Amino acid sequence: MSKMKINLTFDCFTLRQPQITGIIRKCVEATMEAEGITVPCEINVLITNDKGIHAINKASRNIDRPTDVLSFPMFELEAGNPPKVWDEYLDPESNMCPLGDMCISLERAAAQAKEFGHSLKREVGYLTIHSMLHLLGYDHMDEGEQKRQMRSREEAIAATIPGMQRC
Repeated sequence: MSKMKINLTFDCFTLRQPQITGIIRKCVEATMEAEGITVPCEINVLITNDKGIHAINKASRNIDRPTDVLSFPMFELEAGNPPKVWDEYLDPESNMCPLGDMCISLERAAAQAKEFGHSLKREVGYLTIHSMLHLLGYDHMDEGEQKRQMRSREEAIAATIPGMQRC
């Protein structure tokens, strides 16, 4: 497993912070391993509420509503085909690849977990995997092949993590 630096910030209160932190770390690491990323990487993760993610969604995408997760990749990578040589992507100061940022609404994740009939842990984990795949070049702008490819990877990665399997 490559060296990972996950900068995790909570701007909303939750008693589940240790569990949320743990599942995010597991899902980031599992995604990196599944995608064959061995270069040391840095990722910024913000855990917020609907109000916080709404403001970010409006400011960054001009979409005036909350969402469950936002991803801000640092680079345009090719899904499923990571660079063979990462030298041009490395930050010269840290010698790590700054993959990008993700923002998760814990409020939205809790509502979706209830709606889908699974745990908050699974929902936050799934959103983390989803966002990590975006940072690694996956997208789902079409409802066809791209979306199927991304969903397939999400499910395959989730299946490798205890507690993340579908109920």
